[in-house]
Amino acid sequence: MPDAGTASGVYLQPFLYELPRAFAGLPKGALLFACNWLGKNFGSTNIQLYASTDGGLTWQFLSTVAQGGPANTTNGATPVWEPFLLLHNDNLICYYSDQRDPNFGQKLAHQTSTDLHTWGPVVDDATGTAYAERPGMTTVARLKGDLWIMTYEFGEPDDPAHPDQNNYTYHVHYRIAKDPESFRFSTDTPLLDQNGGAPNGAPVVSWSQSGGVNGTIVVTGNDDQDFFVNRDLGDPGAWTRLSSPMPAGYSRFTIPLDGPGDPENRGLVFVITGAQYGKSGPVEAGIIALGG
Repeated sequence: MPDAGTASGVYLQPFLYELPRAFAGLPKGALLFACNWLGKNFGSTNIQLYASTDGGLTWQFLSTVAQGGPANTTNGATPVWEPFLLLHNDNLICYYSDQRDPNFGQKLAHQTSTDLHTWGPVVDDATGTAYAERPGMTTVARLKGDLWIMTYEFGEPDDPAHPDQNNYTYHVHYRIAKDPESFRFSTDTPLLDQNGGAPNGAPVVSWSQSGGVNGTIVVTGNDDQDFFVNRDLGDPGAWTRLSSPMPAGYSRFTIPLDGPGDPENRGLVFVITGAQYGKSGPVEAGIIALGG
């Protein structure tokens, strides 16, 4: 993130990532920070990458991953949004939402880097079947057996004949792949609970080792205080609701605490959230138990 004394403009959609191993000249445990800088005079959107090797005390700008037009969610505008980072094999993957393709109101894409300074070409991850559809807000988690899951909101106009940017639903969809760079080849699947209920908006996914031989996928959406869990590697018919006292929130993050060698925290998930979209409220944190 930029130094407070030199920062200018507005920085949105922060994503913090700890390197699980040494990479591109940075040591294991170094912090990467991706954000969307709106540019001087709000004239552009810019997915930027920073690094810290002292626990976040100081930061170095590394590169701009992608640049788009001014912040504007209207179809036909050309911004980029919502970075998400993942180190896989010898690539750092930066996923983001992309409105620059004239064939789609918005799509999901990624680019990769081996040195954190230069980035490969734009690769599509998910697109709609009609121009007005707007998949957005990628998050990714690794499952058991080298499977990967990508969740996203799938924006659809309530009236396809007269799409209105202020009249969309954003039900949660997901894809499962054996390679986190190949979600474009996977099936687009709506997430529905046992009663056909669909979470809506700003999904975040994580995976816990607890809950059975396949572990537990945990998904959260903006409009539900409940969590959505799946203990069958994403089988579309296996999603159930998990009630908890944690309030709903926009991009409510879940961090399973039951990592390798930590049986004391089996089934526990750290949750941190702000308010729901369009509302005000405090940042809150707590721990939930998955059970099962």
